[in-house]
Amino acid sequence: MASSTLHFPSARHLSQLYAGQHDNLAHAERLLGLGIVSREDWLRFDGEPAAIAAGETLFNLLNEARTLGLVIRTPDFHRFAEGVARGEADQLRALFTQPVVVQTQRKTIIPKTLGQKLYLQAILKHPLVFGIGPAGTGKTYLAMAAAVHALLKNQVERIILTRPAVEAGEALGFLPGDLQEKILPYLRPLYDAMGDMLDSGDVAKLTEKGVIEVAPLAYMRGRTLSRSFIVLDEAQNTTPEQMMMFLTRLGEDSRMVVTGDITQIDLPRAKQSGLLEVRRILRDIPGIEFHQFSGADVVRHPLVLKIIEAYERYQNPITPETT
Repeated sequence: MASSTLHFPSARHLSQLYAGQHDNLAHAERLLGLGIVSREDWLRFDGEPAAIAAGETLFNLLNEARTLGLVIRTPDFHRFAEGVARGEADQLRALFTQPVVVQTQRKTIIPKTLGQKLYLQAILKHPLVFGIGPAGTGKTYLAMAAAVHALLKNQVERIILTRPAVEAGEALGFLPGDLQEKILPYLRPLYDAMGDMLDSGDVAKLTEKGVIEVAPLAYMRGRTLSRSFIVLDEAQNTTPEQMMMFLTRLGEDSRMVVTGDITQIDLPRAKQSGLLEVRRILRDIPGIEFHQFSGADVVRHPLVLKIIEAYERYQNPITPETT
């Protein structure tokens, strides 16, 4: 049995490396097979030399990531600890030493969490990516940023943004206006995000020319979408038949990103969500990537994370064990 101690600039600095949660230290102990003692501004590792070396590697990596501006949250800590346990320290280091930056017309988009960075890397690497997770994690925004970037770089000829028009507590038939006006509220979030990345005049011109298309999912039927970047938002509200129809639209030199939150399904109870089903069907196919966001990837107002966690506790209560 051996021991080793690492010192850090302050107790606060050290605490930030494990997201201030002592449960995370216990998680690292189990993964790496060593004991970890935290006191003020130092850590002590107790165990076999190989386990101690892994512990030092983990916290040196976390310290490097923090120095480069990464805010370490519990899911990030878990990803680092699990990666070190698998011997993937070099790949982890590349995640924060090689920045992922997406340039759009109006702003430069930089991932704010490790989860977002992994997601954006997956989009840039794979032709079909599923981003699944709660509201506020940036799953749709980052997908649209990647689409605009690809268009500006002439990697694709058009962008297609689509959502299923599902009656989420409202009856479309009772809304005022014609069909297009009734569907517009479902598509408005996509227009808003697009306007954040391109000048409003350019959005209008590109939409008029068909370079940018924002349309309900039903409009995709029977088409083959080549040289396109296609984003399907709110995919939890697709049926299995709609999901298959959409995925088989993928044409030559095209890319697809499918986003959704499986906790916010607005389909009738009798209908299965296509997003729930597709993960079981396609999870082992090369070129298809499923990325799962967590509540810790939420980058909206801090209260949003607390709201999500409160709902999770309410919907999944812990029942006391009976003897």
